[in-house]
Amino acid sequence: MKNITLKQLRYFDILSRHGHFGRAADACAISQPALSMQIKELEESLGADLFERGARQIRLTSFGEEFGRRVAEILRAVDELGDMARAARDRLVGRLRIGVIPTVAPYLLPTIIGNLTRQNPSLDIHVRETVTPKLLQELAEGRLDTAIVALPVSEPALTEIALFSEDFVLVRPAEDAEKPVPQPEMLREMRLLLLEEGHCFRDQALSFCNLQSALPRELLDGSSLSTLVQMVGAGIGVTLIPEMAVAVETRSAPVSIARFAGAQPSRTIGMIWRQTNPLGKQLLQISEVVRQSAESLRLRHGRKRPGAEPQAR
Repeated sequence: MKNITLKQLRYFDILSRHGHFGRAADACAISQPALSMQIKELEESLGADLFERGARQIRLTSFGEEFGRRVAEILRAVDELGDMARAARDRLVGRLRIGVIPTVAPYLLPTIIGNLTRQNPSLDIHVRETVTPKLLQELAEGRLDTAIVALPVSEPALTEIALFSEDFVLVRPAEDAEKPVPQPEMLREMRLLLLEEGHCFRDQALSFCNLQSALPRELLDGSSLSTLVQMVGAGIGVTLIPEMAVAVETRSAPVSIARFAGAQPSRTIGMIWRQTNPLGKQLLQISEVVRQSAESLRLRHGRKRPGAEPQAR
């Protein structure tokens, strides 16, 4: 069997995730014929087909699926060798792959990236915005170094660092500004707008309203907080959003903001990474930058809840 190259393994990994030669070639920054040739040479070296090639997409063969699991382990180990070398330096340099949930990314990420690049000019930051289950999968597969999510995630293989907490607020049409704020349980009788399934913020909002077992009669889903707020402005219903989103999302919508009486609904945001990641010390330093970024954003918009000191779990 000919020597299998690391480049071929990376190309295989990307192709198996995209399931399409054209998209995978774009992700690899090479031409489609060049990618096809590399995969063909890999299959010839192995003496077995890795993909079933269809007219519009490709699928892994049963051998390809098992091969893919081994390749993921190899690539993760190779990446960690590079991480070990970077961990030996005083400052973090090179590529940093950060995942962020969608209910945090638009509001906090610009401040975080600005602060990180000022303190670490040699840092090459790659951002991945998606829902928590996908971030956890990509962390486990070594495709992300760290992620900013709502805690807890309760994964034994991950380090969790709690950074700050924030309240949820009720968004209503502007004409409802003078009306009494409803009790949480009253939301089941209203047209409640929430993020679509897969978003942890949806689950947190349902839990606060005690709606997990009895969903409201008129529960509508949206793909983003921006969509939900605009729908409220159009008089379609009410929604909950985190405090960090208020300044951005309410600028162009005729809505009013209200706080619930008594205990406030809230969430804890933190950073997570694999416990085996050699960059653990550097990621802890980055978590402090994230906390400070959130605190500066809170002060800028005059929110009341202070950020918490980083706390490992």
